[in-house]
Amino acid sequence: MGKFVIRQVKTGIKFDLKAGNGEVIATSEVYESDKACRKGIESVAKNAPIAKLEDQTKEGFEKVTNPKFEVYTDKAGELRFRLKARNGEIIATSEGYKTRRGCLNGIDSVRRNAVDAKIVVIEG
Repeated sequence: MGKFVIRQVKTGIKFDLKAGNGEVIATSEVYESDKACRKGIESVAKNAPIAKLEDQTKEGFEKVTNPKFEVYTDKAGELRFRLKARNGEIIATSEGYKTRRGCLNGIDSVRRNAVDAKIVVIEG
């Protein structure tokens, strides 16, 4: 089972969604408060299972409505995804992947793990 790990960073508070094996599969933006961070977690848990897929790496890709996972190529040439909520806000992002299959597996893992992931707070 996955877990959302909330932690302080220099500029605020953020969360990582970790799979059952401890791998980070998605990361949030930095929030100003614990309450805002928890709302972000709720949004990921609600939107990830129903989000459509928009593969921006394909020529002439079909634009889909939010919520959605956008697959794109970063400046380093790696594949990444971002999860957008209904309002278009980016609520989670991925690490870089070398292969399309790896990136799609990451999306699938977020869909599966976000729904019933427990919340863990790292103090300090």
